[in-house]
Amino acid sequence: YPHTIGIVTSPTGAAVRDVVKVLRRRWPPIRILLCPVKVQGAGAAEEIARGIASFDRRSDVDLLIVGRGGGSLEDLWAFNEEVVARAIAASTLPVISAVGHETDFTIADLVADLRAPTPSAAAELVAKNRQELEAHLDHLIIRLQSRFDQSLNVVSERLAGFEGRLKLIARGFKVLPDDVAALEQRLALAMR
Repeated sequence: YPHTIGIVTSPTGAAVRDVVKVLRRRWPPIRILLCPVKVQGAGAAEEIARGIASFDRRSDVDLLIVGRGGGSLEDLWAFNEEVVARAIAASTLPVISAVGHETDFTIADLVADLRAPTPSAAAELVAKNRQELEAHLDHLIIRLQSRFDQSLNVVSERLAGFEGRLKLIARGFKVLPDDVAALEQRLALAMR
């Protein structure tokens, strides 16, 4: 469950809005940091690589989503550049590549720790659905309560068994003074 997600993408594209919307819907407390970069054209690959490296130097980021929305092969080409592939490979943070649509593949997808078919899918992979998690926790609480009740019943039965044994022993102690008195009489008779 990552606390802070770094996103390397264009600040103006639909991809970043989709990722943020999905993350906020699925896990509202998640912290999102954006490194705004060009995602196509001259210098885009170098900006993307610098963005990855800048997040990698931070200690407060748990993982990165690197990508952009769909486009032509030329639009996506920055994610096929060696400098981007090397930056992803060098990253100590887990990197999810989220470039284009489901049918688009780039070198960044092959180098990343995980490939998401779309930026929105990357967000869904990163953030657990809060309702699903709450339902799972409710289920675990019910199971825990059931186990607790079972254990309590077992302990209660054992205590009832001990109580029965103690009552038998107590009856024996009640009879003991009579037995001691009888033995004293026999001893007195025997000594005479």
